[in-house]
Amino acid sequence: MKILLAVDGSPYTKKMLAYLTTHDLFTQGNEYTVFTVQPVLPPRARAAVGKEIVEKYYTDEAEKILAPVSKFLLRHGIDAKSSWKTGHAGETVAKFADSGKFDLLVMGSHGHGTLVNLVMGSVATEVLAHCKVPVLLVR
Repeated sequence: MKILLAVDGSPYTKKMLAYLTTHDLFTQGNEYTVFTVQPVLPPRARAAVGKEIVEKYYTDEAEKILAPVSKFLLRHGIDAKSSWKTGHAGETVAKFADSGKFDLLVMGSHGHGTLVNLVMGSVATEVLAHCKVPVLLVR
């Protein structure tokens, strides 16, 4: 099975990884990709510092999230690919999952109720609304 792990470095990502590594269904014979999304810097900030600095910033921030996750998975016998993009998190995760032809998307969620999601929105809610790939939310 080809599995996409959407991560953001939060405690909810850690819960999702703990769940994943303690269930045999996920630890044997699967192909993993760890994916994170960096929010786009405002245009004025990008223009002020230049393209090279902006790209380095995005890469450094993505690595701060991806490196510990990859290291954790390796300790549990999972050698995952990693990737990142810039954009709006929910929309970008859904597009990446669809375009990568993944069999399953796994991500952590805050587990807020419906009322809170209506007021604040949620990356998980947005992914569920836009993604054609089955999604497993771990809270």
